[in-house]
Amino acid sequence: METAFTRLVGVRRPIVQTGMGWVAGPRLVSAVAEAGALGVLASATMTPDRLREAVREVRSRTAAPFGVNLRADAADAADRVQIMIDEGVRVASFALAPSRELIAGLKEAGVVVVPSVGARRHAEKVAAWGADAVIVQGGEGGGHTGEVATTVLLPQVVDAVRIPVVAAGGFFDGRGLVAALAYGAAGVAMGTRFLLTAESTVPEAVKARYLAATVRDVTVTRAVDGLSHRMLRTDLVASLEGAGRARTLFRAARHAAAFRRLSGLTWRALLRDGRTTHRARSLSWSQTLLAANTPMLLRSAMVDGRTDLGVMAAGQVAGVIEDLPSCAELVERVMAEAEDVIGALGTVSGVGDRREVRRSL
Repeated sequence: METAFTRLVGVRRPIVQTGMGWVAGPRLVSAVAEAGALGVLASATMTPDRLREAVREVRSRTAAPFGVNLRADAADAADRVQIMIDEGVRVASFALAPSRELIAGLKEAGVVVVPSVGARRHAEKVAAWGADAVIVQGGEGGGHTGEVATTVLLPQVVDAVRIPVVAAGGFFDGRGLVAALAYGAAGVAMGTRFLLTAESTVPEAVKARYLAATVRDVTVTRAVDGLSHRMLRTDLVASLEGAGRARTLFRAARHAAAFRRLSGLTWRALLRDGRTTHRARSLSWSQTLLAANTPMLLRSAMVDGRTDLGVMAAGQVAGVIEDLPSCAELVERVMAEAEDVIGALGTVSGVGDRREVRRSL
């Protein structure tokens, strides 16, 4: 299935695996790329040296295009961008809007720039700065999320920009892909669905918690880092919501120290990152300190398997996912379902020709 997005990044399937911290490593990314979709490495939880190693590991497993997700506000963002350019990475994605200068530098090096946005005005801004495409996440998406549903946000952004738009938040099957195409998107991005695959390195006990969840077990809380964060409802989340301010800030300071050790950052670099985050997200200083909670609490669950000590970011689709296919099986299933839906739409409309239905989409 060819769309403006597949042509832009050079993949066969209009599907993106999002850059999930502690989850989107070389094994998952290379499996997604081999399946014909766009895999995206999550670099924010890697040191620069580990990022270079991870890129080379993916390259050793597949010749297909893949991407790297970056924190635009990181103190070493320029160094990470240089690693991507040196190693020939095809796509740069961003959780926060990259600067005009960062976009220009990547494009000059031939890297496709695809920021993630959660509002129409953000899409308009990065498009005006030269972004090649945008991923638009509605409120159904996991992790940090907004309040506007994908079905409302997506058409707003499609109407506002003239670059390919990839829809995220609430997608897990072929029906969703066809619906996104009907809204004018050029593909879909999925996080939770790829987290729950055979190649995902998330511990099996944690995957089992996701599979057992219903849609009512997915909640949005601000207790982790002061921002709206969609995750599975657990006893830990409840305790974080009930914790006092002093206890919460003390935990965040401890997590900041632990993350500094894991990431290889100096205290000066960590403080510089904090100041940048404080300005970029218009956070209070207490919220900025709370942001240190996120990577370490996610690591406890996604790496160590401690669901009692960590949080599990989750899109609402966690409540309807019931299996752990390989990435190849998942991508083929999504595409087959999409073909079936397109065929059924052709029958309903009386067109009877899938090619004509595709043109109408």
